[in-house]
Amino acid sequence: MLAEFDLIRRFFMSPQEAKATDGVALGCGDDATLLLPQAGQQLVVSVDTSVVDVHFPHDAPAHAVGHRALAVALSDLAAMGARSRWCLMALTLDQRAFPGSAAAEAWLSGYADGFHDLCRRHETTLAGGDVTAGALSIAVTVMGEVPSGEALTRSGARVGDVIAVTGALGGGAGGLALWQQGERDMQHPLLQRYLLPQPRLAAGMALRGLASAALDISDGLLADLTHLCEASQVGAALEAEQLPLAEGLEACLGAQAAQRAALSGGDDYELLVTLPPSHVSLARQRLAEQGIALSVIGQCTDTPGITGVAPLAESGWQHFRGGVQ
Repeated sequence: MLAEFDLIRRFFMSPQEAKATDGVALGCGDDATLLLPQAGQQLVVSVDTSVVDVHFPHDAPAHAVGHRALAVALSDLAAMGARSRWCLMALTLDQRAFPGSAAAEAWLSGYADGFHDLCRRHETTLAGGDVTAGALSIAVTVMGEVPSGEALTRSGARVGDVIAVTGALGGGAGGLALWQQGERDMQHPLLQRYLLPQPRLAAGMALRGLASAALDISDGLLADLTHLCEASQVGAALEAEQLPLAEGLEACLGAQAAQRAALSGGDDYELLVTLPPSHVSLARQRLAEQGIALSVIGQCTDTPGITGVAPLAESGWQHFRGGVQ
């Protein structure tokens, strides 16, 4: 196994020095990083931790682990309508999981490729972090910018607003089910939804000024809609038949289980938004330019709680229950 600082230099320092044009005055290699936010922008910061066999399976491809660790963190910036700028990554690496240094370095190479590829795709600079030994886990802090006063939050929904989601639902849960059944074809659309989720950053920015409230669907539609309703002090009437299901989900799980996955499966990383009805057409137009659908699935009401769906024993993901998300 490479020594700590050799590992950082080989796998996690950019081939080129971070530049002031990236908003980085001082990047990887020092005790801390110095960043240069733009004038007139608010700094948006979020952190996500991914733990082996909780958030991803231990035998997932290394590049998918790297991609996923960053993607789920970037999804929080998308929910705020922010543009991603920088990230910090703290990797705890279990040396016991690798029989030799060659295996460890091969895993790290794949992991770094997945992480850096997504950084490039979303113009996000890895500006620092930490590497240590222990049970495999990854903590990613993401930082972005949003014009002052334009951030999307959970608390802006109003009675009469429509409830809508980007993309399709249930793919994360469907992909996990397939993985647990032994499917390993990474071209399968459900496995891609689970292990290679795509953060909706461009969609979040496009919805600024149109959406009244937003969050990302990480714990399941019902659980996350409950968070939004509580923050906005509204209720929700859902139209379950309008739920957009991920490609191949019904074929994989059956109709009833597919709907349960869409409602409570989690790991979708689509955006859940509320909008005044008059804004829906323009929102759809903006997202269509990105190849993303926007489906209206209900309406905000003045009656507390969520109606329109049968009660489920599990309404969404919660930590401390065990299992893989």
